[in-house]
Amino acid sequence: MPGRQGLASPWAGASAQTRGLLLGLLGVAIFALTLPMTRLAVGTPEAPLMSGLFIAMGRAAVAGLLSALLLLAQHAPLPARADRWPLALTALGVVFGFPLLTSWAMRHVGAVHAAVIIGLLPLATAAAAALLHRQRPSGAFWACALLGSGLAVAYALLRSGQPGLALHPADLLLMAAVACAAVGYAWGGRLSQHMRADAVICWALVLALPITLPLALWSWPRAQLPASAWGGFAYVAVFSMWLGFFAWYRGLALGGTVRVSQVQLAQPFLSMVFAVPLLGESLDAASLGFGLAVLATVAVGRRMPVAR
Repeated sequence: MPGRQGLASPWAGASAQTRGLLLGLLGVAIFALTLPMTRLAVGTPEAPLMSGLFIAMGRAAVAGLLSALLLLAQHAPLPARADRWPLALTALGVVFGFPLLTSWAMRHVGAVHAAVIIGLLPLATAAAAALLHRQRPSGAFWACALLGSGLAVAYALLRSGQPGLALHPADLLLMAAVACAAVGYAWGGRLSQHMRADAVICWALVLALPITLPLALWSWPRAQLPASAWGGFAYVAVFSMWLGFFAWYRGLALGGTVRVSQVQLAQPFLSMVFAVPLLGESLDAASLGFGLAVLATVAVGRRMPVAR
């Protein structure tokens, strides 16, 4: 009816792929603050604050308790038996693996250095999703993914001021974190095709509560900490570990995991932008140039064919 068309949502005219990309970008914007906020919470080797174990398990426990309340309020049904193993794999990747490994690594490297490795996440996610969903991205799609990942890495290296990539233990932890996140994103995106996006991350967090909650209480900080550390922890618990996944998994389900995952190419640039007020870094013309170039590869890559 004409009257109803006039009241239609602005989303109504957008394709599923466009809505998926926009929701994916919202999720990436939320996730981009994770590294700077984790750095605020964990401190440095010279001035340590929260332990990596508490940040990882504490953020998952807080998000898990919030998830339990939300699921109860929604009267959500229990996951189907066939979904429990994929939910466990999702939890291993994004509830345990990525938060724990990055929290340990961020004590020893800054957000700029960490972005060098995390910049490889879009390519890893696309590869994991292509295998899981039996998709065949075209050569041009992979070329855009490789170019965007290369630009993200080159930008982070330029900002770090280092001539090359030094592989010390923190770098190995970050590489393992990338692999964990890629697997968790791929399985979560698959579950989101037939489950509500919020239910996917909520059930993954609730299933992990018997482990995360005791470990969070056991590793609770004993010393008095500054408000900035608790603020960083609160952000990664509520936004990075919970609300960000609502938008992210829904975006993966609507637009396709392989294609929407390329929006992550903007994450290193956004992390640097957000780190300016938090960590005192500067934003120069080179940063803007690399950021625009990375976003251009995303725009081109979304138009490349992805066959099933």
